[in-house]
Formats: sequence, structure tokens, C-alpha cells
Amino acid sequence: MNKLDVDSVLSALGPLRDPSSASAKGLVEGGLLRAALEAETVRVSIESGASEETRTKIEAEARALLAATFPTATVEVVFRSATGSREITSEDPLPGVKNLVLVMSGKGGVGKSTVAANLTMALARQGLRVGLLDADIYGPSVPTMFGVTGRPSSLDGKLIEPLERFGVKLMSIGFLLEDPKAAVVWRGPMLHGALQQFLKDVNWGKLDYLILDLPPGTGDVALTLSQKTRATGAVVVTTPQEVALIDVYKSVSMCQKLHIPILGVVENESHFICDGCSKKHTLFGSGGGQKVADFAETSLLAQLPIDPQVRIWGDQGTPVVQAAPQSPIGKAFTELAEAVQREVAKKNAERLGTLTISREGMPTRLPIVR
Repeated sequence: MNKLDVDSVLSALGPLRDPSSASAKGLVEGGLLRAALEAETVRVSIESGASEETRTKIEAEARALLAATFPTATVEVVFRSATGSREITSEDPLPGVKNLVLVMSGKGGVGKSTVAANLTMALARQGLRVGLLDADIYGPSVPTMFGVTGRPSSLDGKLIEPLERFGVKLMSIGFLLEDPKAAVVWRGPMLHGALQQFLKDVNWGKLDYLILDLPPGTGDVALTLSQKTRATGAVVVTTPQEVALIDVYKSVSMCQKLHIPILGVVENESHFICDGCSKKHTLFGSGGGQKVADFAETSLLAQLPIDPQVRIWGDQGTPVVQAAPQSPIGKAFTELAEAVQREVAKKNAERLGTLTISREGMPTRLPIVR
């Protein structure tokens, strides 16, 4: 029996092509097909703009190629749209990162880190190359949520190698602390320096997405990011109640001042469904997420329910979308990841759809005619 690993899966799928594409390259050779393994399940992710009928044919051929080589393997095939890339300058500290997505909220305690961890994992499960940077220096959560301990190392004495779990590259100040319960007592310049190191001195390699879990507030971290790199956009997390919205509005205002595009809003802890009566209870009120979306002139990406599984699996070091992908909350995070990808594609297309020129010192934005 052939050995089931990613390289052999890609080799088996080498002949697979997209008949709607003008490229002579196969999907694997063209970098449009990704594969991941989970036990005996092969998860194939294909980037294609083909019609539904053509996608069905591509999927059937992919299944046939894999069945011929790995007859006992379970195969999952998903299609994703091309999302493009953010603007990457010659001085960008993350030249290999196509899209940089900030997960933020002016308010603490709204589940921002939970959203960041599960969004990251949902993207990775779709075959994308993903990293997660825990930029909350004072309250790092990634080590716990991904069940990762240990110290990062350096292979060349220059770049730090991120830790990995579930195929996701991870970096957090929590990996560098002698005592995980010790407080990080730093002033702004030290915080600024640490974040710069996490951006330019970590070997992130080539990624489709780097997700940044930002701390609460509107301070040094967001300012540093806006100065050092171009973010694709921000996902703003809130809970429904007014006391949360007061601070979340400030994070939206900060994004606008720093020219960070807002991809959309996530309303976390939107409701709770009772096991006994199946009734939806809005424990923290309703409509808060939509209010923030209206204020930011963006879309409401998701309304995530309160689900005990999120806490149970998070405490055990596995994001719920990885531990229970077919659960209602697992599917909700998967749908959020799909919505984020659509918004990223829109933002990148909008950026490429205009050209800035200077005429007598007055910049004018003109549409590019294709």
C-alpha cells in the first residue's frame, strides 16, 4: 500500500487540471491545489474560478486519482476563490505573507482570542497556509488555546522558528516566559520592540494568511502595525450589549484614522440555545453587532452563539473548529472563515481596481480599464 502523506497525495493529483483555465500547468504545479491529512482523511483545497459544473468534474477526477492510489482513504474536496494579495512594499517585514488580518476589539473579554484561534484553524482546514501571531503581549492566550508549550529555536542564529500545531505556525510572548503566570511589566517602547521582532525576526515563510490577535484598547500595537506593514484588513469583534459597544466604536474609529480597512464585524456570544426548550436566549441583548457594522459601514460577518464546547475544547488546547468541525459552532466558524475570504478578495480587488496618479500636485484616482 502506498504511504499516505502530503507529498504522495500531491504526486497522485499531479495530472489534475482545470479545463476552464488557460494555463498549461496542472493545479498542483500551478500552486492552486493544497492538501492536508487528518488520520485517514485527505482534505484537498482547490483555488478555482470555474463554474459549478466544471468544479464537479474536477472533484470527480480528483477523487478518482486518489482512489487509484489510496483506496481506503476518505477524501474531502473544497473549492476556494482567489483572494489576491495585500500591497507588499520593499520594506515590508512580512514579504512572504499574502494577507495580514487583524482580529481586534477596543473591549476586553469579548472572546477576541477565541475568534482569532478558530478563524485561523478554519482557514487552515481549507488547505491554506496560515500563521497566528499572539500580539497581546500582556495577556497571551494562544499557548493555552492551541495546547502548545516550549521555546522557539533558531536554525541560523538570525530568524526565530515559530512553533506549529495542526499545520499552523504560531508565535506568542507566552512561549518565551519562564513562568506562564508571571506578569509582563513593560513600557510602550519595549512592547513596540517585541512586536517588531515578532514581525521581522520570525521565519513565517510563505503564508496565505497571517492572523494577528491584537490586545484590547487602541494603543501602541495598532500604531506599530500601521507604521511597519500594510494590513489587508481588520475583523472587529464585539458582544451585543451597549457597554461593549462603547469601546468597540473606538477601535473602528482607530482603524479609520490609521487607514486600516475593516473586513467586517463578528458578534460573539450573540445568543444561547437552551438544550431543553431549543429556545434562543439573547443573554446580552441583541443588535449590537449590526450597530457596529453600520457605524463602520461594513458587513456583519457572523453572529456566533454561546456554546460550552468552545470553552471545553479551548481549555484542552484544541480550537473547537478542529475538535468538532461538524458541530453547530464548528460550522459557524467555518462560515466565518469563508466570509472573511470573500471580504479579503473584495478589498484586494478594490485596491487593484484604482490607480493613483499625480497631476499638478493633485492626486486623482482613476479606474483601470481591463
